[in-house]
Amino acid sequence: MSLLVLGVGVCLAGWIALYALLCYTNGSCGYEWNCRLVTLFHGILAVCITAYIGYIDGPWPFTYPGTKNTPLQITAMVLSLGYFIFDMAWCVYFQTEGLVMLAHHTMSILGILLTLWLGESGIESCAVIFGSEITNPLLQTRWFLKHSGRYNTFLGDFVDVLFVLLFVIMRVFVGGAMLYCELISPRPKFIIKCGGVAMYVLSWVFVADIFRFAYRKSSVKFQHWKNPVQVRADINGQEIKRD
Repeated sequence: MSLLVLGVGVCLAGWIALYALLCYTNGSCGYEWNCRLVTLFHGILAVCITAYIGYIDGPWPFTYPGTKNTPLQITAMVLSLGYFIFDMAWCVYFQTEGLVMLAHHTMSILGILLTLWLGESGIESCAVIFGSEITNPLLQTRWFLKHSGRYNTFLGDFVDVLFVLLFVIMRVFVGGAMLYCELISPRPKFIIKCGGVAMYVLSWVFVADIFRFAYRKSSVKFQHWKNPVQVRADINGQEIKRD
């Protein structure tokens, strides 16, 4: 256990050092821009590692939940745990996120800690990390496009559509299938099953927010198609008010 604590500490220090380096070399872009670069890097790295674990190294999470943690699974969880602690502290300090995102980070941290402490169900945790982080690059790309003035383009629409589709498929359908396999299997402990249910419920909260966003954006697009002159006038009026 002491080695795990040391590993988490080293990973946490690594994420902090990467963020500090980005702030030093890319300071003109602001703190949140650099934090999101760290988030983007973690998302890509976590997806690559957990995809290798699930599809190549094994075991298959839908068939063998509740099995003992492997060294590679532990490495992936320790790496992500260090990141989630860093990002949670950053979000609390700068107060950039709402209660839902903070709840997601809290549940992710507690879930990984529990899995490491029990020494089992690492394959489920890695699968959850994969499903959670696979949409992360699209989310960060959307933010970067928005803050660089390129969001209201075909690329911005493409990123939004792909994000919504991938999020719903991974969180609702794939996540639901995995939760079912988790609940009917006799191997995972009851507390792990409860954690899986909690994460799935939280996913539905995110999905509800995404559907509201998709409805608002599609309504604006439809109004723009119907009356582009009036929509542009409304947008310009809102921009003048903000100024």
